[in-house]
Amino acid sequence: SPQGERALQYLHGRGIRDNVIRRFGLGATAAGHASLTQHLKEQGFSDKELTEANLALERGGRVFDTFRDRVMFPIFDPRGQVVAFSGRILGDGEPKYLNSGDTPVFNKRRNVYGLNFLKGGRRDRLRLVEGYMDVVSLYQHGVDGCVATLGTACTKEQLRLLRQCSLHLTFCYDGDKAGQNATYKAAKLA
Repeated sequence: SPQGERALQYLHGRGIRDNVIRRFGLGATAAGHASLTQHLKEQGFSDKELTEANLALERGGRVFDTFRDRVMFPIFDPRGQVVAFSGRILGDGEPKYLNSGDTPVFNKRRNVYGLNFLKGGRRDRLRLVEGYMDVVSLYQHGVDGCVATLGTACTKEQLRLLRQCSLHLTFCYDGDKAGQNATYKAAKLA
């Protein structure tokens, strides 16, 4: 749609092909404050349900979209059910990435991005990368077994989840100072 054109341009600019965009369910949100909220209310959802699901925020008695003008990354549980979202802002603004908060069906300490896309069950090795785009890009280039934490800090719960898939985990965080610190802390925790 015309509303998603900027997001598609961003993804194509990052070298992501259409078939990979579809595979990961990548999408976009409109720039308006109530596009999703209005649509879901028309489908019968209440303000309370939308705020509990972290799809809407309530401020001063008004309910509006949590994610606006962003490329959207659905976060799936291991069974392939969408349980949360992360959105990367298009253009300037903060935060660069906005993630769903914890809900009755999602806890970021107990999930990793990309686990549902692993081909087959257990494997010899997993690669833990820093971000969603890292997982998507590596998948596109034929590198299987890549997942990302939901934020920079790796948790004990995430490591337990990953251990069910493989006994060998390679940390592939960014080479900058923040990535080096995250790698050290995650390796120590592992």
